[in-house]
Amino acid sequence: MDQTNKLAEKQWYIATTYSGHEQKVADNIKRRIESMNLKDYIFRIVVAEEEIPAKGKDGQQLMVKNPETGMEEPKMKVINLYPGYVFVEMIMTDESWFMIRNTPGVTGIAGSSGGGQKPTPVSSREIEAVLKRMGMVDSSMYEGYHVGDLIKVIHGTFDSVEGKIISINKENGTVTVETMFFGRRTPVEVDFSEIVKI
Repeated sequence: MDQTNKLAEKQWYIATTYSGHEQKVADNIKRRIESMNLKDYIFRIVVAEEEIPAKGKDGQQLMVKNPETGMEEPKMKVINLYPGYVFVEMIMTDESWFMIRNTPGVTGIAGSSGGGQKPTPVSSREIEAVLKRMGMVDSSMYEGYHVGDLIKVIHGTFDSVEGKIISINKENGTVTVETMFFGRRTPVEVDFSEIVKI
């Protein structure tokens, strides 16, 4: 099989696990890729985590002292955006499927109906939102976006704002979006990783 055919078959799948064990499962998969020599078939392993400000019981932002500067700064905590899921980019072969299914901590592969049927991959639109939330942008993602497309901002300063693309700058990874603020059309620049099509 030549490299072109391999890349055409590369897709994203979801390995399921117990909530709280996602990172351990991801590490197990990475070790097994090496030991079973599957690096040409399994590419990226993603646990969708995000760092958010930690709040106390009273709802107030917790602060910690930075040991290097001595200054108080917001305490952060890591949350899992998709508990129980580990995203795996791979070429679905008998060997790669067997390895993922039999990795310690994996309880299944989403989209597998059992009976030896291989699972269905995650749609490109669904995985794009996950990857962008993690700040992971592939150059191929730009192909699906054009001036005039309607988008929604999924995180960042303009979270949940909807608008129309008026320009795309691939070099610096930004998109200018026309949206409505206070009844006026207003252009705002957002990071490409912050938008999805609607």
